[in-house]
Amino acid sequence: MSALGLEPSRVFYYFEELSKIPHGSGNTKAISDYCKNWAIEKAFEYHQDDSNNIIIIKNASAGREDEPAIIIQGHLDMVCEKAEGVDKDMDKEGLELYVDGDLLKAKGTTLGGDDGIAVAMAMAIMEDEELSHPRIEAVFSVDEEIGMLGAAVLDVSPLQGKTMLNIDSEDEGVFTVSCAGGVVASCHLPYNTVKTDAKMAKIQISGLTGGHSGVEINKGRATSNKMMAAILKTVSEEMKINIVSVQGGLKDNAIPVATTAIVACEDIEELSKKVTVLAEAFAEKYAETDPGMKTEVTATEAEGICMDDDSSARVIDALYSLPEGVQKMSEDVAGLVQTSLNMGILITTGSEVKMSYCVRSSVDAEKAKLLMLMKDKMTELGGELTTVGDYPGWQYRKESPLRDLMVDIYKEQYGSEPVIEAIHAGVECGLFAGKIPGLDCVSYGPDLKEIHTFRESMSISSVQRVYAMTRKIIETGV
Repeated sequence: MSALGLEPSRVFYYFEELSKIPHGSGNTKAISDYCKNWAIEKAFEYHQDDSNNIIIIKNASAGREDEPAIIIQGHLDMVCEKAEGVDKDMDKEGLELYVDGDLLKAKGTTLGGDDGIAVAMAMAIMEDEELSHPRIEAVFSVDEEIGMLGAAVLDVSPLQGKTMLNIDSEDEGVFTVSCAGGVVASCHLPYNTVKTDAKMAKIQISGLTGGHSGVEINKGRATSNKMMAAILKTVSEEMKINIVSVQGGLKDNAIPVATTAIVACEDIEELSKKVTVLAEAFAEKYAETDPGMKTEVTATEAEGICMDDDSSARVIDALYSLPEGVQKMSEDVAGLVQTSLNMGILITTGSEVKMSYCVRSSVDAEKAKLLMLMKDKMTELGGELTTVGDYPGWQYRKESPLRDLMVDIYKEQYGSEPVIEAIHAGVECGLFAGKIPGLDCVSYGPDLKEIHTFRESMSISSVQRVYAMTRKIIETGV
């Protein structure tokens, strides 16, 4: 039973047992083996792979063998963070749980509610001999927090289910039903250099608001890399400049907040005047979204080498012409971005300019079309496009028996309507939807606050309600 005296006792018992096992991303062998040994003890079928993913299967209750199987899915790994001064080796030591009113927390560290609660709920449901159910297939993936690596390599052939409960959301009453797929696309553009006696100037954009390139891409915020592209394009049409370097952004999935370009020109004062005019226009356009925007032009010391005329023109063309931002909104879900891209990293090396994009879409065909457009542009300019980390989108289903069932159960239990949400970011459901044709899936979960920080907490009463709802879904079947 739960050592903390919490209900539902078996859910919290398993959560406490899991919490005793170190299970940060990349350190999941022990917790995967715990699940395997549990399956052996319960005489359940199991499939464990070399990555530590594990599938555990319980046959249907008597009389329900012909009903469709239901998948319960969550991930075994957690983000390991701790408060300053906490002396705990989270690679080797378990968590210290405690109750604070209605909240469950861990002393000085992350709690691992994301996503240990999914595993605990699944285990409690599968051991419950009083619960009538169809075939249950529990899927526990690994390394979700570092790129959904486990789900990417998981062999789903043991699974019969086409209906999946993904218990990996953090807001009770919100059902997530669609997400974007994504890929990191890098544009590589080689350049040639020449010696120059021209003056060297630094154009610097800073102080932008930035944000997540998925959930905040449609908020109208400025992006420093594309602002710089517009400045270089406009100025180059009015006076001669040659690029020395361009640098901006830190992460491909973050809207860049600062970009610097060093250029060779004959008249820095004239350059400054032209940039000032453009900067004032940008400041006015983004006054509400980016009030801290700042643009400066200063003389700088640099080696007397710059890109030649052709290379400078090609770099400016690439920066300016490649697409950016929201490309299409969903026709099914109001306000949802369907397809977008963000140039999150812009760097100049000794041989090339590299533009790294996070490309997202809930429609794989649109993502592929966007990549082809980028590839064609790079080929035209003498460069190339490379991609890494491609994962599929999870497209919104107009007809979803699981969603309909969950809404009915929620209304009966809570007396209100749940929020149906689609997000322009990635979750494991997208990978599973790509592996299991026709998958009907909903992501949900209890209230978790400040996940991925040492202040993480989980609402005990929310776990009680969400577990009751999950049992009802399993008992009813789809």
